[in-house]
Amino acid sequence: MARISLECPNSLPGIPLSVLSVPMENKYKCQQCLQVLRKPVQAQCGHRFCVHCFKQLTSSGPKPCEACRQEEIYEEPMSILNSNEAFPDNAAGREIASLPARCLNQGCSWTGSIKEYESQHEGHCEFERVLCEACQTFILRSERDRHNERECEARMLNCKYCKMTFNFKDIKAHDEICVKFPLQCKDCGKKKIPREKFSDHIKSCAKSKSACPFSEVGCKSVIENGKLSDHEHSSTMEHLRLLLPMVLSLVRSRPDPSPGEWQEDSGLGLYRSPEEGVTMGAGAAASAQSVDLDKKVKALENIVCVLNREVERSSVTIGAFTHQHRLDQEKIENLSNKVNQLERMVQMRDLQLSEREQMVRELQYCTYDGIFVWKISDFSRRRQDAVAGRAPAMFSPAFYSSKYGYKMCLRLYLNGDGTGRGTHLSLFFVVMRGQCDALLKWPFSQKVTLMLLDQNNREHIIDAFRPDVTSTSFQRPISEMNIASGCPLFCPLAKLAGKSPYLRDDTIFIKAIVDLTGL
Repeated sequence: MARISLECPNSLPGIPLSVLSVPMENKYKCQQCLQVLRKPVQAQCGHRFCVHCFKQLTSSGPKPCEACRQEEIYEEPMSILNSNEAFPDNAAGREIASLPARCLNQGCSWTGSIKEYESQHEGHCEFERVLCEACQTFILRSERDRHNERECEARMLNCKYCKMTFNFKDIKAHDEICVKFPLQCKDCGKKKIPREKFSDHIKSCAKSKSACPFSEVGCKSVIENGKLSDHEHSSTMEHLRLLLPMVLSLVRSRPDPSPGEWQEDSGLGLYRSPEEGVTMGAGAAASAQSVDLDKKVKALENIVCVLNREVERSSVTIGAFTHQHRLDQEKIENLSNKVNQLERMVQMRDLQLSEREQMVRELQYCTYDGIFVWKISDFSRRRQDAVAGRAPAMFSPAFYSSKYGYKMCLRLYLNGDGTGRGTHLSLFFVVMRGQCDALLKWPFSQKVTLMLLDQNNREHIIDAFRPDVTSTSFQRPISEMNIASGCPLFCPLAKLAGKSPYLRDDTIFIKAIVDLTGL
């Protein structure tokens, strides 16, 4: 008999009975876990076990078979379970693998065989509830990724500011001390200032307010940092007025020398004995007055120094403003030049775009066989514009006698032109300058037929002519188009009144045919 391998780390206990879609026979039941056999082995007594259960039973040595005892067929040594005497029951394994199975997880509708359940579905079902190793809660397998990334209370996250790793529960507390956490200045509104640099920003913020440096002597102003220099400049006299009592009090609080002490001669820096002081009383009084005058002069000199510093600071500030103004003017001039350049580029682009649009329109209606049908819709409005003189004439798209032939178009006066003004439609033929004119025969001499089409296809209005080869209208064009030539009395306007077959749905059709004979 084959020996059961104990080196099977991924072995599992039996398959739950409820997985089977049919009642289970006892021969497919593990005698240890009482579930459906998984990788069945048969002991020498004939009872079957899952390989996982059998390994657990015999892990500490041979054991008696409890199933034999319950069935009262216990007999040694046959009923002793020994891993050396058991063998894989492949026949039972194949029978179990073919049994119908279903998924036990709520919401899952999977069905198949036991073999498919073990190999494909077990451990992969999206509806299976699995244990989160971090927070020890059960979640659906399909929601595990989302749970690990967004919901797990024990997940680890990197601080998005300082990149240090923290437990999700601690990340909010870390935000309160994170040196990279962005703060917003309430004074200037600037955002995303790292906490480690916030104190420096407060000191330099132009909108941050602080007490005047002269607050120690009584100035009660609270000023924005950016306006501190302006305040010092505008309040210089006020600050000096506040300083003066303090200076005077210091001068007055200087103690007088007591009798019997050596006194300093303020004029020479020498010392006198008490006896000398008595004999020189009158001179001391004059000397004291001189000292007071010297102190007042020094105080005034200090005031003048402060004022000089303010003047110098103002001069430097004015110079800086002048320099900055000059730089700003240069920037404005450069930007104006750039704007003008961009406007010229936009104008060129617009011109190119309009040319392209015109070319597309020409190609859309263009023909190359000398036959052209011109559809004119919105006839009533166009006619009113012609009568009012707003748009007396209109040109058709260009058409050609061949791919590299004559370029032509039609010109139509809806209220007539010349002898036909006010009574007729006037229709003219125009020879245009083309790209291949150098290869063509000049003057233009082909017969031209012009037609106003009857939309009932009964009686078209037709006029035809042969070009006068001596006319400048049919010579090789030297400008964009030659002078138009054609029929000023092409069609009476009366024929377009009422229910005219030539005017339907406010639309007329004009057809031009160029005889290509001889080309």
